[in-house]
Amino acid sequence: MANATDIAGQDRLFAALANGTRREVLRLLRDEGPQPVQALADHFAMRRPSLSEHLKVLREAGLVSEERAGRQRIYRLEAAPLAEVQDWLHPYERFWRGRLKGLAELLDHMPDDDGS
Repeated sequence: MANATDIAGQDRLFAALANGTRREVLRLLRDEGPQPVQALADHFAMRRPSLSEHLKVLREAGLVSEERAGRQRIYRLEAAPLAEVQDWLHPYERFWRGRLKGLAELLDHMPDDDGS
């Protein structure tokens, strides 16, 4: 059974992923590599302090890391926590695969509409 620290970390991770802006930041970092805040901000119609709040949530969830390069802060995707999400989702994938297999078997045994 998971302890309270694990659950709190999972809650932080799922809360970070629940927001479309944060998912888009992760996509940008995945597709385009590490970027300074301003390069990320150029993709959004929001003020930089708002984006900084999203980056803070992602940092606290362990999904991005921040590195200072002179006056800039460079953000990098940290994908390892996403394995935790995949592990959590895996039993549901098995569940739905089993349900769909059962549906396919049922449909295979049903007569066709044309009477055959």
